[in-house]
Amino acid sequence: MSRTRVHNMNVSLDGYAAGEYVTFDAPIGDAGQLFDWFDGRVIHGIDDVDDPITLDRAVTSLWGQGIGAEIMGRRKFGPQTGDWPDDGWRGWWGDEPPFQTPVFVMTHHSRPSIEFSNGTAFHFVDAPPQEVLRMAREAANGRDIRLGGGPSTVRQFLEADLVDFMHLAIVPITLGRGVSLLDGLLGVEDGFMVETVTSPSGLTHQFWNKARHT
Repeated sequence: MSRTRVHNMNVSLDGYAAGEYVTFDAPIGDAGQLFDWFDGRVIHGIDDVDDPITLDRAVTSLWGQGIGAEIMGRRKFGPQTGDWPDDGWRGWWGDEPPFQTPVFVMTHHSRPSIEFSNGTAFHFVDAPPQEVLRMAREAANGRDIRLGGGPSTVRQFLEADLVDFMHLAIVPITLGRGVSLLDGLLGVEDGFMVETVTSPSGLTHQFWNKARHT
């Protein structure tokens, strides 16, 4: 059975994983500091850069390994709300989105799928987490499913007990407000084995693996 994985989910010391708003000019809203450490060049492997292979870069490179499909929330795809406007929007990533797999965007407003030459295809689905995960598994052909965020989407899957692995990068800042990852999930950690390692950069990486009871 394929696993459902979360990678590179950045969380502030006070528990926020995204800003309160998303706009065309501010895709991360007022939480941009959470991503100051992130090196997107290595998401497909550390061989893409000549820089030293640090702990942070090595962990980041796990993002694409063994992934056959992604699930994301609508706010990760774009800032629009309500019915989709006829504005030609194809996501934040231009003509070469980094996913290179089917991507299932959870939204209450349907629209045709969008396909790219590098293998990325966005499918817009209005369904509960269990059904979206079923569709993603079918498309992934036995490979793992990545939950790409944002935090509200990941929280839905945690609530439904559908997350097998989660990598959190705890960033040493406080935001004071934003979108919380674990709000309302009291005791969720009891269902996981949690390992922690601190990077020289000041990040704390947490690896949550679903506990297997025998």
